[in-house]
Amino acid sequence: MKLLVLGAGAWGTALAVSASARHEVRLWLRDAQQAQALRAQRENSRYLPGVVLPAGLAVSDAPFDELASRVEAHDLAIVATPMAGLRPMLRQLAQATVPVAWLCKGFESAADHPDGLLGHEIQAEVAPQLKGGALSGPSFAQEVARGLPAALVAASADAQVREALVQAFHGPALRVYANDDLVGVEVGGAVKNVLAIATGLCDGLGLGLNARAALITRGLSEMSRLGVALGARADTFTGLSGLGDLVLTATGDLSRNRRVGLLLAQGQTLEQVLQSLGHVAEGVYCARAVVQRAARLGVEMPISAAVVALLDGVLTPPEAVAALMGRLPRAETP
Repeated sequence: MKLLVLGAGAWGTALAVSASARHEVRLWLRDAQQAQALRAQRENSRYLPGVVLPAGLAVSDAPFDELASRVEAHDLAIVATPMAGLRPMLRQLAQATVPVAWLCKGFESAADHPDGLLGHEIQAEVAPQLKGGALSGPSFAQEVARGLPAALVAASADAQVREALVQAFHGPALRVYANDDLVGVEVGGAVKNVLAIATGLCDGLGLGLNARAALITRGLSEMSRLGVALGARADTFTGLSGLGDLVLTATGDLSRNRRVGLLLAQGQTLEQVLQSLGHVAEGVYCARAVVQRAARLGVEMPISAAVVALLDGVLTPPEAVAALMGRLPRAETP
């Protein structure tokens, strides 16, 4: 296969490295200077240091307005931008005839769209004819790039997109499962980032493993309720893109969203936290959209709401925990 990966952050680079062992892969960057550095050093020192780019992995910095024509020379295009970059990229690829899948996990921030759309909703708005889908699941870029075992979900309503993703990325160290519940896969990938901030806060305050388990479990319930309200299947949230991704992001030391919670618990401001990360933490940008979409649907999401209050500075870390623990008792529901 011929693959075009659009965006050279950590995850896009990792997948390009992984797939280049079996396919012809081109990694595209908007920044010509950064592209030249990757070609010269054979390493993405900014986002994936220590990982050598295989000799067969091509690096391109073709003009953005040429992507629509260049994508047609490939069998599959992968959009590896942050969530904020998905809309302009899909608009540019709107007339593509090849399958296009995105890696970003989140709701569009309220600053970008008042309704806080998911990826498939953005596609329906700006590129309705596109054969689109998402590649998601529990995965840290550093581990995939090193060839450590992982499992992902290829999600799309279009069988051709699912099959292309499986063919492109399924291999000895990377299992790819097809799923036609794109809504559920996207909701899981988005909400788990918000919940990971809460879990990082819990761990940063030293509240113990019992509290972490409670947050993850009740967080999964929040995720499921919102997903079902948006049209997803409930069973999707017990799979890789739901429970699997939540556990990894909420407990793994490589998780940027978890680190946001840890640093806030130490007393850093949100501005200080974001400056120290050096990478996008999608949970910060989509938390408000998650809570707003849930409110419009009548879905209660107290953990996510507490994260928004924390990020907005309305609550301090101890106050956010107290607000959750002070809720009235109720029966446990999924």
